[in-house]
Amino acid sequence: MWRGWIPTEKAAEYVEIVERTGMAGYRRTPGNEGAQILTRDLGDGRTEIITLSWWTDLDQIRAFAGDDIDRARYYPEDDDYLVEREATVAHFEVASPPGSDVLAEPAG
Repeated sequence: MWRGWIPTEKAAEYVEIVERTGMAGYRRTPGNEGAQILTRDLGDGRTEIITLSWWTDLDQIRAFAGDDIDRARYYPEDDDYLVEREATVAHFEVASPPGSDVLAEPAG
């Protein structure tokens, strides 16, 4: 999971850029199980954007992000939109439902 903040008037345009760059990169990487973008208008002229992606394991995340999987990856266009950004991403393990024999893999 990664978060950033953009001017609300640029939100739709930036979502298209993130789809074309980061999301496309996630989805092209073997081991990616899906990715989504979430946005939330904060009411103060900023919109929060979150990217979520699911992976089969940490090695597949490394194939996309490099060895430092906790460091956020940015593209040149990001500087024109982001007013604030997280320098890191958060990785979580998806909890299996109670009674499930399936072991959940880390997501990032």
